Amino acid sequence: MKNVFVFAFITSVIFLSCKGKGGSKSTDTNTDSTTVTISKDSQLILLTKAILTDLKNKDYTSFATYIHPTEGVRFSPYAFVDSTFNILLPKDRFETIIKSGADQKLQWGEMDGTGDPILYTVPEYFDDFVYDADFLNPEKRSVNEFIGGGSMINNLETFYPGADFTESYFSGFDKKYDGMDWKSLRLVFKKADDKYYLVGVIHDEWTI
Repeated sequence: MKNVFVFAFITSVIFLSCKGKGGSKSTDTNTDSTTVTISKDSQLILLTKAILTDLKNKDYTSFATYIHPTEGVRFSPYAFVDSTFNILLPKDRFETIIKSGADQKLQWGEMDGTGDPILYTVPEYFDDFVYDADFLNPEKRSVNEFIGGGSMINNLETFYPGADFTESYFSGFDKKYDGMDWKSLRLVFKKADDKYYLVGVIHDEWTI
């Protein structure tokens, strides 16, 4: 039902946007351009909230429905997306792991500072490197704009050229750390058959 609601909302926004394109005046053109921009941001925010709801509820089966059907989704524990060490999971493989191999440990990357392999099950990784804060209710949220940033290179825009993303951000949780405990979660989207799908999940935080 949730996915049906998301699709219906997006369809209605597109319909209303198209309905306003009857005029030929330049002022109408400017209005249409603004409407399309707002529509796109609204779609991405709505999708982000739906995905984060699944992550908060640990509903990995529902989460899988948002994975890009041909490109899959890549998980990055830190800002720098590494094609060698950051795991790429096709939609069908993710679904198989959830159904029959939830205890299977995968290598998701390397720990910052030590270089030790991140060998976690899906639930373990999601707890530590995806939904490790209440990102459904963040301090700040943006569309196609970065909020958090540290010493590690953020290569999202070069790794996913032309993609759209949202960022859910917390500036910190304990005053004694003076902001060094900030966290961000970036969800990266690409279109397929006129629908947005998830291609990247990037966790970011203070690193050495």
